[in-house]
Amino acid sequence: MRILGIDTSLRSTGVGIVEEQGSKIIPLYYGVIKTVSGHRLSDSLLQLQEELEKIITEYEPQFVAVEGIFYARNVKTAMLLSHARGALISQCAKQGLPVFEYEPRKVKMAVGGYGGAKKEQIQEMVKTLLHLNKKPPHDAADALALAITHLHNKTAIRLNTVKPI
Repeated sequence: MRILGIDTSLRSTGVGIVEEQGSKIIPLYYGVIKTVSGHRLSDSLLQLQEELEKIITEYEPQFVAVEGIFYARNVKTAMLLSHARGALISQCAKQGLPVFEYEPRKVKMAVGGYGGAKKEQIQEMVKTLLHLNKKPPHDAADALALAITHLHNKTAIRLNTVKPI
């Protein structure tokens, strides 16, 4: 099973792909899609879609895990995040990939063992779980954590208690 995790942001979207091989979780790719501040929103959204399309084409994931919508104090930030999230989910749908969403606390619990874990703790746990030589960037670590969470939920997916969005 090959999973693409996406930690959505307009300017710094984390992506990570893991594959289950027996009882091991193997990292295949992780990185950050950066867009330029000051570019038109439409250009940034198109760039996100195009970069994600390249990653999907190269690594051929079977499932996608994204972070669920969360409360944001700044309305403008929430709207920009929603635009980016919609563009990325749309690209996944265009590629025929089922997309599953996970609440941030559930991801922290699955990877860090504590729903209130800090970003640095998640980064360290991802490094440990995937046997990486160094900690991945925060956004990439969050994306990998989403992919790992999806793997931990495969029984619920088979039982149809966790459904794609």
